[in-house]
Amino acid sequence: MDTAQERTDVSAHEEGAALTDVVIVGGGPAGLSAALSLGRARRRVVVVDSGEPRNRVAAHMHGVLGHDGLSPLVLLERGRAEAAGYGVRFVHGEAAAVRVAGDLIEVDTAEGTLRTRRFLVATGLEDVLPDIPGFREQWGRGVVVCPYCDGWEHRDDVIGVVATSPRSVEQAQLLRQWSDRVVYFENVVGATSGTDLERLASRGIRIESGAVTGLRIEGELMTGVEVDGRVVDVDVVFTGPTMRPRDALLRALGATTTTSELGDWVDVDADGRTSVPGVWAVGNVVNVRANVSVSLGLGSLVAGALNADLVADDVAATLLAV
Repeated sequence: MDTAQERTDVSAHEEGAALTDVVIVGGGPAGLSAALSLGRARRRVVVVDSGEPRNRVAAHMHGVLGHDGLSPLVLLERGRAEAAGYGVRFVHGEAAAVRVAGDLIEVDTAEGTLRTRRFLVATGLEDVLPDIPGFREQWGRGVVVCPYCDGWEHRDDVIGVVATSPRSVEQAQLLRQWSDRVVYFENVVGATSGTDLERLASRGIRIESGAVTGLRIEGELMTGVEVDGRVVDVDVVFTGPTMRPRDALLRALGATTTTSELGDWVDVDADGRTSVPGVWAVGNVVNVRANVSVSLGLGSLVAGALNADLVADDVAATLLAV
């Protein structure tokens, strides 16, 4: 296998050692998947990453084919090693700023400014939890969000659903698939209509009214939900945090956005292109539904589209030089 030092540079845009083909900001599943494919395509790739993935609080991943039960941090460790084997370079830290400089993009990092032909943002999103005592401390253990990630582990348990929006009703209905002991905490949100209450009750989902004021925690174990001075025993709490994309770099470049019920998100096409030439995005930063499996696939897809875009540039540059 070629190393970064041994391989021949196949780019038609050689402009000095500081120039790269692709800078990727974000070293989660989407960013590393893209880096691996691009490294194998003999592209000069730099990944800028702070080492704080969204799922770092979780002990295990589930539903990831071939990796069920693996620590998400182990997955990323393996991914970095694999990408590095194809010459991908890593810069620890965050991208302080980014700007368009003619046909190139400049990215300021802790190790200096990187000049790149293409820029891929894979910075993920931030889960903003309800301001309820105990939620932050139990996040990823006693308090979780994804039924497909954690539902099996809590099958037949007493599952609490603490409402944070009208969509919480559907979350409770979904979790009924895993247990017939689901408790829906209306919290300050309540149910959106009498019909919702009927639908919950029809499937045996217990409804607890009143504001949730905290969690009961014994040692490190969450054992119940405090509601208006009383405690309701549960084995786990599912909830819906507010999901905020970490898209400051994209916005600074002027990428267009679309507003939906989930907020304001940067637009990308099917290949991950944003409205800014040369700037791409993948994973949770632009797709709220991109779990680990989806992010891995999208990273590979976007990498293929990025490489094809670079090839088109290489061909055009060669023709101009003739």
